[in-house]
Amino acid sequence: MRRLFSRAAMIAAASLLLAAPAAAQSCQGGKSFEAWLRDFKAQAIQSGISPRAASAALDGLSFDRDVVRRDRAQGVFAQDFVQFSSRMVARYRLEKGAALIKKDAGIFRRVEQQFGVPAPVLVAFWGLETDFGANLGDSNTLRSVATLAYDCRRPDMFRTELMSALRLVDRGDLSPQEMRGPWAGELGQFQFLPSHYLNYGVDFDGDGHINLIRSDADALASAANYLTSLGWRRGEPWLQEVRVPGNLPWQEADLAIQHPRSYWVNLGVKPTGKADLPADNLPASLLLPMGKDGPAFLAYPNFQVYLKWNQSLVYSTTAAYFATRLAGAPPLDPGTARHLSVAQVKTLQQELARRGHDVGKIDGVIGEGTRAAVKQEQIRLGLPADSYPKAELLQQLR
Repeated sequence: MRRLFSRAAMIAAASLLLAAPAAAQSCQGGKSFEAWLRDFKAQAIQSGISPRAASAALDGLSFDRDVVRRDRAQGVFAQDFVQFSSRMVARYRLEKGAALIKKDAGIFRRVEQQFGVPAPVLVAFWGLETDFGANLGDSNTLRSVATLAYDCRRPDMFRTELMSALRLVDRGDLSPQEMRGPWAGELGQFQFLPSHYLNYGVDFDGDGHINLIRSDADALASAANYLTSLGWRRGEPWLQEVRVPGNLPWQEADLAIQHPRSYWVNLGVKPTGKADLPADNLPASLLLPMGKDGPAFLAYPNFQVYLKWNQSLVYSTTAAYFATRLAGAPPLDPGTARHLSVAQVKTLQQELARRGHDVGKIDGVIGEGTRAAVKQEQIRLGLPADSYPKAELLQQLR
């Protein structure tokens, strides 16, 4: 049976790959990829791209079926925060990150002076995105972006990205041969899409070009510039691990709810270190990524910037936690929370949807919609409303 299923899966995958160009052709006015690309090249030249750059970047590109397959088969993020952070905030990344902060202290000092983003925040993203520049990807960026611009799923988005990539070539920042990265068209040490590269890239090493692949200084300053554009607040914290009392009003633990830090102090929330938590007016949300039995954090306004960088709560919390470790915080307390399996979360989402809640896709991922629905049902059933699903809630809903 396993062998027959594998053959059926392979046949289905092959059929999808063979059908991909034809399906895209149907939503591009019947044009083949080659004809569509010729028209795009003419439009690019008309919009100001030099014929030399357009030819160097686009001539000879072919449709990449594998990019479409990967785009259709993107997996969902089902690991819980403790699992993911334990794997990603590994000892070697902490040691390498600390060494880089020390080695490039002058660059980090200038970056923070200009953009207000401290070294640990940048280095944490650097480590998670590309292992500090070690894993940039080796796909042909122009071919990937052109394929996704021709494909029907997100053509408008990737037409913009393809035009931005041409402008990078025309500006002289990168040659077409240098433009290599992951299959989805990102570039450089912080995995910028071409439009982000174009709009937020900074020539920080002063060589007259913006090179986010080879220049650490350009890459770090560009990441800081992008974070500033997302609303980073100079001199303010982003995440702080805390201990919470057992009688907390759990419904207040929500990223959509902010209180002055003094409010949390009055409820008995304490930092994990020896220092006291200031009873001031700095706004903070109580973040319980795995509910009341897991790790607890105060999330400050800068944490919202992490969620703009990547909407996954697990990824964003991990990146912010990684940055606190690089800044000197101790390892987190994982707590005793039990994570539901993907199958259990899917069942939970089905039950929530049946009751009228908008949980989005039934995918086994505890996303924003699922957490909001869980909180409403916890309140209705008189359970601790910490927004994190447990077996008890699933049992009662079933």
